[in-house]
Amino acid sequence: MRVEHHWWNGDVRLQRRDVYVRTDGTLWEVEAQLGGPEGKSKVQQCPGRASAMILADAWRGPRWRWREL
Repeated sequence: MRVEHHWWNGDVRLQRRDVYVRTDGTLWEVEAQLGGPEGKSKVQQCPGRASAMILADAWRGPRWRWREL
């Protein structure tokens, strides 16, 4: 899977959050990660790009804090 989008909440401490949208060209998934690579994560499969983007928006919450990497 390749990363299509990656957002980060800008916090380098304990509350770091990342949201990824990935695809292999057919399958789509969204991952929400809390605490960086060593933290907890949740992955949700999506039927297409549009639904993956909607879920990623919902998991990010307020956008003013998020940066796309």
